[in-house]
Amino acid sequence: MISASHLRLSVIVPAYNGGEDLRRCLQGLARSTRPADEIIVVDDGSTDDTAALAAEAGARVVTISDGPRGPAFSRNRGVEVAEGDVIVFVDADVVVYQDTLARMERVFREDAQVAALFGSYDDNPPVRSAPSLYKNLLHHYVHQNSQADASTFWAGCGAIRRSAFQTVGGYDESFQRPSIEDIDLGARLRQAGLRIRLCPDIQCTHLKRWTLASLLRTDILARAVPWTRLILRERRLPADMNLTWRSRISALAAWGFVGGVLLALLLGVLAPGWAATAACLGLLAFALLFGLNTDFFSFLYRKGGPVLALQAVGLHTVYLLYSSLVFATLWAMDKLSIKRRRARGQAIS
Repeated sequence: MISASHLRLSVIVPAYNGGEDLRRCLQGLARSTRPADEIIVVDDGSTDDTAALAAEAGARVVTISDGPRGPAFSRNRGVEVAEGDVIVFVDADVVVYQDTLARMERVFREDAQVAALFGSYDDNPPVRSAPSLYKNLLHHYVHQNSQADASTFWAGCGAIRRSAFQTVGGYDESFQRPSIEDIDLGARLRQAGLRIRLCPDIQCTHLKRWTLASLLRTDILARAVPWTRLILRERRLPADMNLTWRSRISALAAWGFVGGVLLALLLGVLAPGWAATAACLGLLAFALLFGLNTDFFSFLYRKGGPVLALQAVGLHTVYLLYSSLVFATLWAMDKLSIKRRRARGQAIS
């Protein structure tokens, strides 16, 4: 156990046109039972009154004049001026609980081996549209049911010892938009032999409003594509969070369901006798998909009723399809690229 001396907590909030969400974020931090030693808002070239709002709330403002440069760049600039022993990252559309900072400090005090930690969104998002409920509740469910010894990091509501942050060189600023810069940081922390803990009891409220279009765009372009590239670069496929074996089998079942339905439709024209067989195979695949995710769908039923549960079944099936398709496509392209490089090398030799 580490010394009981006071740990200084520096909270860094990257913001671009933060608006009312940022106001609520800072109000939440102000209500903390364990006050932050300093709050730094990094204004990433906003065109609204983000800087004035942050200053009015008593935060220190760091302004990026040539922004927006993205949250990775902004967080690094915040760390450069922070004075804390522990750096707490909070997104501008997140409202922490009153005990969030206290719980973070307690973990670092009680376990000197923890280099970084993160929590989860809560199960009561204020935006009640189907895409918003599905996305936020999926995040909550995954973070509440994953192993404590994490292989990744999450900067929406996470904290890291300054020494660990400096050891791995901070965020990779080549991520110029919100993406997987926190997952990349977590991968480098683990490579350095540092421990990351997932703390389900550390929670916050996510204010973001998702639409189907923004969900698909973010999940595919800002998450699935760069995350797959990171996995291929590291040559290591984690088996926790969204990448458990249950998730992988669920993706195969989703494709089995879609394939069975499409095949049944095709055979209904070309070979009607086999159409029923194909349809049954598709239904069996769907039954497997549903069975593997019964607990998650039941959770959604409890939180949003039967309509949300039905909508979520469709949304989750689509999520499994496009995320696995991105991974398979980029994996195949990577294998083909390796094969071509080897062929060129053999030709030269």
